[in-house]
Amino acid sequence: MKALTVVPLTKDSARLDDIGEPPESDGPVLVQTLAVGICGTDIEILSGEYGWAPPGHKRLVLGHESLGKVLEAPAGGDLAVGDYVVGIVRRPDPVPCANCAVDEWDFCRNGEYTERGIKQHDGYLSERYRIQPDFAVKVAPALGTLGVLLEPTSVVAKAWEEVDRIGGRAHWAPKTAVVTGAGPIGLLAAMIGVQRGLDVHVFDQVATGLKPDLVAALGATYHTGPIEESVKDPDVVIECTGVSSLVLDAMEHVGTGGVVCLTGVSSGGHTLSVDEGQLNRSMVLENVAVVGSVNANRRHYQAAADALAAADPAWLGRLITRRVPLDRWEQALERSADDVKVVIEVTPS
Repeated sequence: MKALTVVPLTKDSARLDDIGEPPESDGPVLVQTLAVGICGTDIEILSGEYGWAPPGHKRLVLGHESLGKVLEAPAGGDLAVGDYVVGIVRRPDPVPCANCAVDEWDFCRNGEYTERGIKQHDGYLSERYRIQPDFAVKVAPALGTLGVLLEPTSVVAKAWEEVDRIGGRAHWAPKTAVVTGAGPIGLLAAMIGVQRGLDVHVFDQVATGLKPDLVAALGATYHTGPIEESVKDPDVVIECTGVSSLVLDAMEHVGTGGVVCLTGVSSGGHTLSVDEGQLNRSMVLENVAVVGSVNANRRHYQAAADALAAADPAWLGRLITRRVPLDRWEQALERSADDVKVVIEVTPS
């Protein structure tokens, strides 16, 4: 079968390979891959900046934002032939640590977890894969191929859960939320904020085009420029870019008792001038909390499935700006100004 593989930490090593059928050790559920989304993590792996091959292997099958259809499943289980499913990315470490032992593998303490398509476990960008039932999440049939958005939605579903947990340390009745970045993660974070009834403001650099239109269609407000020029003291800031200046802007301008959740990963090598003393003073005296959030466990995938099922399918469909056939996968790496989410179609719909 065909699969997109890469030698981790080796730039320009990606190629479309013929590989064997998925090993039964991966699980009793056989899935036909329909589509796989491409994100910044994939670009980093393809650029040779990140990634680990499975033990004993040189190459890694790429892809962690999946959508597939069940071909085989154990009798009597929750999954049946024909179900649309999304594969969870992370797997608990084998020790297991205290968190992995209770299925909170997104909080793995010892770093021995694996991640499909990223860290020591082949991903989903192959024509078929196998999976354990507990790591396959069913998607509402009405979503169809839009289910490929479930994994990125799980990231922000967890972020909102983190916000609620921390905000709930005192009386918590947020009204205003800021989302920095209008990429797929930012737009999906804004979608959930609107579903919660919040006054949502999205900040990005692009002044015209699809992104402002998508924000307006949500019923949220789109801005360019610094937060303080447009929104005063938001209750929540969800930072989705990893841009260092925006991270600091979020920390400096969230409201009293507010929560900043960081979901973007910053690159190193950037130095900013900041008044550390004033930042510390305001965070302490105003009870501001900043939390980082990565990956997601099954609970967050289920919350993401619920959020997508409640969303406008027409709006979700606009997030997928390009669909690229597997044999032309290189085109998925070419960025255009209006790209939001690019998807590789493994099995044509």
